[in-house]
Amino acid sequence: QTAGQSGEQELENLVLKLSVLKDFLSSIEKKALKALQEMSSTTPTIPPQPVSCKAKSIPVQTFEVKLDITLGDLTKIGKSQKYTLSVDVEGGKLVVLKKQKDSQEDWNTFSHDKIRQLIKSQRVQNKLGIVFEK
Repeated sequence: QTAGQSGEQELENLVLKLSVLKDFLSSIEKKALKALQEMSSTTPTIPPQPVSCKAKSIPVQTFEVKLDITLGDLTKIGKSQKYTLSVDVEGGKLVVLKKQKDSQEDWNTFSHDKIRQLIKSQRVQNKLGIVFEK
C-alpha cells in the first residue's frame, strides 16, 4: 500500500467519522429539545442524574490538499495551490489554510453546522466534495 493510498484511506475514514458525528449531534439536539419541552410542561420531583460517559478523544487530522478549479476560477490557472485541511471532529471545525508568500497565512474556518453534505467522487478516488450552507 502506497503512502497516497493510506492517506486516501485515512481521509475516507475521517469523512465517515464526520458523517456519523454530524448525525449523532443532530440526534442529541433533538433529544435535548424534547427533554426541555417535557421539563417545561411538568415539574420533575427527582432531579435528573448527570450522565457521565468517557469517549475516546479524536485527534485533529491534517491533510495536504489541492482545491479543484471551477469555471469561475479559470482566470487563476497557474501552478495549482496547495492547501492544508485540518479537521477537528470533537471541536466540530474544518479549517482550510493557504500559505502565501512571506510566510503569511490565509485561512477559513467552517463549523460542523455549516456543512450540509460530503460527496465522495465515484470517478476519482481521492476527490471529496463538500457542500456548505449558502
